[in-house]
Amino acid sequence: MTSEAVFVVDDDPSVRRALDRLLRSAGYQVRTFASAYEVLAEMHGGRPACLIVDVRMPGCTGLDLVELLRKAPDPPGVIFITGHGDIGMAVRAMKAGAIDFLAKPFDDVVLLDAVAQAVRRVER
Repeated sequence: MTSEAVFVVDDDPSVRRALDRLLRSAGYQVRTFASAYEVLAEMHGGRPACLIVDVRMPGCTGLDLVELLRKAPDPPGVIFITGHGDIGMAVRAMKAGAIDFLAKPFDDVVLLDAVAQAVRRVER
């Protein structure tokens, strides 16, 4: 079990609930957010070890969010999730420092492996 914090940012409430249950069952502390703006407002209270973020959200996209966070000291490990990905989007995500880029629906084990990798990267 781990006590590392994972933030989930997705505009779909069912995705947030499912990821919250999955990550808590693996021992992570989880906070969920419906938008990039919500998570930005909460980042002053501490940074997560891992950020799971939907690429396409209204307003500030997941890619925009990660590019903003990348400029801060000690950025979290990032995993992008999307239901509408393409090669260009995946390349942009990886250039922004993403650990992984997963298409919805994704395998729970693959996501948990990516989260563990993100946590290890941040711990180093």
